[in-house]
Amino acid sequence: MELGLPTIYLSLLVILLGGASWFIFRQIIRTRAVEKTLSSLRTKLNTGKGDAQDYYELGSIYLDKKIYSQAIVQFQQALKAKDLVVGENTALIYNALGFAYACQEQYDLAMRQYKEAIKQKPDYVKALNNLGFAYERKQMVIQALGAYETALNYQPDNPTAQKRADSLRKRLVSTER
Repeated sequence: MELGLPTIYLSLLVILLGGASWFIFRQIIRTRAVEKTLSSLRTKLNTGKGDAQDYYELGSIYLDKKIYSQAIVQFQQALKAKDLVVGENTALIYNALGFAYACQEQYDLAMRQYKEAIKQKPDYVKALNNLGFAYERKQMVIQALGAYETALNYQPDNPTAQKRADSLRKRLVSTER
């Protein structure tokens, strides 16, 4: 009996260390893949052989790394690319650009980009939610509610828009009293 308890503890320790090692290994592999992609995109764009998709991908990597100023530059370059097809792709870029500005608390610039994304693709629910968020940060409650309600018109089961719209309606009702 005395030998069994230390064996159980040692087994649990080995299992925990093995599991932790597996997760660390997976994270290292993912990080290396991102860094490899980052390096190849930088090289490709520095040689002038990149296209709008490459700029967008590089900007997205910078967003993930929270390097917002570099992400903004890449998204702006994507919008200037000669091969850019106006439409849904453009809307994605404008939304990402707005997100980068919002992360820097530049909500006026973010709102401008979100509106442009919605202009390119009127049923772009993610951009509508983001626009609502930016309006909220600027204390523009009525406009925020309008953005969320528009999102709900396109996607009635959108949990973000539903939650934020309900919250804003309650806030408006309490301020009217």
